[in-house]
Amino acid sequence: MSASTHWLATASAQAVLERGGNAFDAAVAGAFVLHVVEPHLNGPGGDMTGVFATAENPSKPVVLMGQGPAPAGATREHYLSEGLELVPGAGALAAAVPAAVDAWFLLLRDHGSWELADVLAFACRYARHGHPVLARVGATINAVKELFTEHWPTSAALWMPDGKIPAEGDIVKNEAYASVLDRLVAAGSGAGSREERIDAARREWSEGFVARAAVDFISTPHRHSSGQDHAGVMSLQDFANFQAGYEEATTLDFRGYTIAKTGPWGQGPALLQTLAILNGFGDDHMDPSTALGAHTILEAQKLAIADREAYYGDSDVPMEYLLSEEYAAERRALITDQASTEFRPGTAPGHTPFTPPLRTEYTPPALTGKDGFAGVGEPTVSRDGETRGDTCHIDVVDQWGNMISATPSGGWLQSSPTIPELGFCLGSRLQMTWLEEGAPSSLEPGKRPRTTLTPTLILKDGKPVVALGSPGGDQQDQWQLVYILRTIVGGYSPQQAIDAPSLHTTSIPGSFFPRTWEPGGAVVEDRLGEEVIADLEQRGHVVTRAGDWALGRLSAVVSDPATGVLMAAANPRGAQGYAAGR
Repeated sequence: MSASTHWLATASAQAVLERGGNAFDAAVAGAFVLHVVEPHLNGPGGDMTGVFATAENPSKPVVLMGQGPAPAGATREHYLSEGLELVPGAGALAAAVPAAVDAWFLLLRDHGSWELADVLAFACRYARHGHPVLARVGATINAVKELFTEHWPTSAALWMPDGKIPAEGDIVKNEAYASVLDRLVAAGSGAGSREERIDAARREWSEGFVARAAVDFISTPHRHSSGQDHAGVMSLQDFANFQAGYEEATTLDFRGYTIAKTGPWGQGPALLQTLAILNGFGDDHMDPSTALGAHTILEAQKLAIADREAYYGDSDVPMEYLLSEEYAAERRALITDQASTEFRPGTAPGHTPFTPPLRTEYTPPALTGKDGFAGVGEPTVSRDGETRGDTCHIDVVDQWGNMISATPSGGWLQSSPTIPELGFCLGSRLQMTWLEEGAPSSLEPGKRPRTTLTPTLILKDGKPVVALGSPGGDQQDQWQLVYILRTIVGGYSPQQAIDAPSLHTTSIPGSFFPRTWEPGGAVVEDRLGEEVIADLEQRGHVVTRAGDWALGRLSAVVSDPATGVLMAAANPRGAQGYAAGR
């Protein structure tokens, strides 16, 4: 079974499975197709995280770490000297070292079975010969068309040929990226083994023409979301020094299941903290369809995500304590019948919690009093739930029991100017770091920004049974939480859980530029019902109605170890996600 945020990625992954490839071959094939068909949501210059388990070692979930660090030149002092108060949301100063491609190649080398050329053939074909473009791609380009024409001419050349914004269904091509894939494959043509051929492609990416083209291009100052022109700071050495890797997953046992997430350099453990808090309540407090359940879930999320801001980062994080039953009980006791509008991190022994700037609005100094381009970059999901550019997701399970959940992101077409030779741009993940001192996620050379990418793997009795994920920035785990509660506690089927009305809190400091929050904010789908919504407002939640089908882009694959039956589910919102299998 395959499921993803775009039907062509799902179809490509499924084609690999049909031809005898395993889940990892299929996931890599689908992921590179996502680069091509969802360029407003991810790109080769971005990042990814995955969680997987193999048929050989099913009880051990493994994190595929594809989050690059800040370049050596990305110091707080340099950014402050450039007149910045926040890391920009777009432009090369926001770029971490690209990591997605190396991570996918690493997974293919170690756990796949196909040749690199065969896996990349799907993406290469769509890039060279074209594919029907999504309406959302054109809408994204339209939103930044003045930026492209006035400041980023290379982006205009690729995405607005002859000044025309592509309409839904137009056949669009990216021949430059097709050539990049061809050159990466060719780099390994003389190597002796499949693994050596993939490693040769990895070296070509990090030490060859890709790194040279990127570093040379971003050295020229260009417009950032600060409203100012800055040059990038990434070097050839930054590219060469990075390698993707594997890490042990962070896990929590919940109602007989083991939930596996990334470490606290990602936001994933906040989902585990939320489950730990909720686990002390009865089932009636965990039903998102009721006022009591929705209220309790929103309040638990606020507490867990406050701890994310206070403690999480590529640093020493007291995760064992934050996931302890003792600490969960302490946090649970803070939940009352009324919505909190406060930022309330807990206290971990030996650690001082960081309080970020709690802004409800922000305009960069250079844009004060002017019309500017402050909103470009990844706004992920806006406050009213409109998706204006966020992330992708793919899940795959094969006949042998291999299973993977992966969330590729970054390097969106609106992240920074297109590098002409490569057909893509760099990402903007560094916007998740602070320029204030003392934060666990402060900007620091060589450290990973705390990413929002947060795929989920669920195990039962030592075997993987669910791979799950969603785009959505700060909302990714909030929407996945609702799925987990509805399936594990409520008994919903996977598709029922994805289809059911969703909700999330905005009463948290945002991870993306301009990093604001809405005290007491809650966004809900109208299908939650008038009675429930009115009750939430009575409790003090500042409710925004997003529409009937507006929140969440989840997908999932499921394996029943008792029967051997495989299932998959995808999001109907936007008629873009797709699940397939046989």
